[in-house]
Amino acid sequence: MPHAPAADGTNIFHEETGSGDPLIFVHEFAGDHRSWRGQVQFFSRRYRCITMNARGYPPSDVPDDPANYSQKNQADDVAAVLDHLGIETAHVTGCSMGSFASLHFALRHGARARSLFLSGIGTGAPKGAIRAKFLKDSLAAADGYDTGGSARMADGMAVGPTRVQLQNKDSIGWATFKAHLVEHDAVGAANTLRGYQADRPSLHDLADEIAALDIPSLIAVGDEDEPCLDTSLWLKRQMPWSGLWIAPKTGHCINLEEPAAFNAALLDFLTAVEQGKWPKRDPRATVPGSFLADEH
Repeated sequence: MPHAPAADGTNIFHEETGSGDPLIFVHEFAGDHRSWRGQVQFFSRRYRCITMNARGYPPSDVPDDPANYSQKNQADDVAAVLDHLGIETAHVTGCSMGSFASLHFALRHGARARSLFLSGIGTGAPKGAIRAKFLKDSLAAADGYDTGGSARMADGMAVGPTRVQLQNKDSIGWATFKAHLVEHDAVGAANTLRGYQADRPSLHDLADEIAALDIPSLIAVGDEDEPCLDTSLWLKRQMPWSGLWIAPKTGHCINLEEPAAFNAALLDFLTAVEQGKWPKRDPRATVPGSFLADEH
């Protein structure tokens, strides 16, 4: 199996399909490289598609220490896969946890990201009570993996408030998603929750760094993905090179729920970027509450 060595010696599993400009996909907490099958089948006809499993998700290594699952490590693992494949720059697409990793990859290795497509980003990002609850829930879920294992945790997670949309729309796709979730390594999942989810910084603490990114970006969110809606809008306002795409009647994982719409949005975005047609936001568009040009 193909593995890329990370800086700390952790081996990161990856697959590549197709040829062309590199396009790497970074998965969510409840997914793995298989979550992107519908995208790989579509985009590998014209792109060199790379999927990877985060550390803690076999066949990637499962470090024993939660400290090995930091936000820094998760971002640098994306770079390690690209290094191993001899790729200098790539389009980067993430979902949820993978979007956090993709954004932090851009913050740490900005010149290497040709574009960012950030889907389902924002859970636990706001400060205050929302973030405190996210941290508490992450640690409780980690304890659940310790005591009940992946199968028991999958029973609850697969019917969460941002997952029932997939169950209602696509019972076969939802069953596949849950089956993959059951197969996840319980130690890796618990360590990811403790070392990555519950310990990552709030995006609001990184506002200046995020605003300074000059990478073409598209932020995608389902309109029923309540934990991500506000942060997605905040990121749109914060990132001058970003756009915002909202999928109606959709929960957390747009690529699973609405693969055709997701693929079309991503393809249009990549095409615009490659043709130099994804501009920075015109500063005249940032004046609130007015329908006339600001004359001052």
